Amino acid sequence: MYRIGVVGPPPSVERILDVANEFEHEIEFVSFVYEDAKEVSRIVEQHQADFDGWFFSGPIPHMFAKKVLRSDANIVYCHQTGANLYRGFCQMAFEQQRISKRVSIDMIDSEVAHMQESLAELGVPAEDTYLYTYDEQYDPVAIAAFHQKLWEEGKVQGAFTTLFSVERRLKLAGVPVYRILMTKMEIRQAMKIVLEKAKSSYFKDTQIGMEIIEIEGFDEIAEKSVARYHLQHLELAIQKILLHYCESVDGSLIENGNGCYKIVSSRGALEREIEQLRHAIQQIAAETDAVVAVGIGYGDTAYSAETHARKAIQHAKVGTEQDIVIVQEDGLIVESAGQQNQLLYAYRSTDRALLKKLNQANVSIKTFRKIEALVQKMGWTTFSSADLAQYLSMSVRNVQRIMGSLCEAGLIETKGEEMQSVRGRPRKLYALRK
Repeated sequence: MYRIGVVGPPPSVERILDVANEFEHEIEFVSFVYEDAKEVSRIVEQHQADFDGWFFSGPIPHMFAKKVLRSDANIVYCHQTGANLYRGFCQMAFEQQRISKRVSIDMIDSEVAHMQESLAELGVPAEDTYLYTYDEQYDPVAIAAFHQKLWEEGKVQGAFTTLFSVERRLKLAGVPVYRILMTKMEIRQAMKIVLEKAKSSYFKDTQIGMEIIEIEGFDEIAEKSVARYHLQHLELAIQKILLHYCESVDGSLIENGNGCYKIVSSRGALEREIEQLRHAIQQIAAETDAVVAVGIGYGDTAYSAETHARKAIQHAKVGTEQDIVIVQEDGLIVESAGQQNQLLYAYRSTDRALLKKLNQANVSIKTFRKIEALVQKMGWTTFSSADLAQYLSMSVRNVQRIMGSLCEAGLIETKGEEMQSVRGRPRKLYALRK
């Protein structure tokens, strides 16, 4: 049975758990109720190891959780579909015994487009609605004051809010307020998604994982060994470090000779102990005074896992420092795995138009996808060659050549210039073409 954490204010959690009874044989839902959405980070951080996924009542708690959980974590929330907005208008019409269109609405930035589309479908004129948008740093007092002022001035006949804390304040002030709540159908659909993700994660966890560990220049280390049995003692020290790591991942160690080792275990075990692996290769690097490269491959069979591990070690050996590179079963590459600067990108594509342009530019799909992934990860709207060179382990001159070729191919565009200092030519600023 899968365990899913349900996070939200009291009314939303009650509503979710009411629907959860339909899934009681497949999922165990555990509720976490908050008064302020800013409590979500603490809740998730304390309990993330205990659950197979998280169900959030809306975009606000979901946004806070994303900052704490891994990027591939199983998290869902009920997106705005319009049904919850229609429900609010129906409630208002029933209570006030008249059709009302003049309303004030608060909504998180990311959901505004969906809300405006729903209002247009309802035929509610834009001039009849007053909108307050906010981000995760919202102020419930300011939002409630916005609604109350409009109602007291007679500009609206009711307030629609997405926030429990705002609803509570407006009710106390006597303002007709209607909560934009998820419908049972929306909850049901989101539950199916979180269940499928949990099942998928389980099967992914049990995939075969293979690590190839290579000590670069091991032949030179052997040639320089002048003391008797020095090389044998060194190999025993390396094996001791790797066997200790193997115990933590329940893996098998295979020695290939010449400073090359393989470790086979499950994907889940290898992913959970990535920091332990990093510690092990640091120890080996200190023992051998050499660069240690690690390539990890995942697959449904031992053959596919080894194939991906070999591709990964080729990528890992390109750098000048110890690095852990993963090639997943879907062909995605993960560089600097487990670190803050981790980068995920594809090294292959079926987009013929893109491949044709890259071929003309003489730039590989791997390099282009890596640039794309880095720009998106860093949130750059514009970037310079120096910015890319810093993260891609390339010279500025080489990156400038690539940028020039990609500009000619129409895949990126120049957006301006910036001065480096009082002297010298300004640096060009680029942006990815959409």
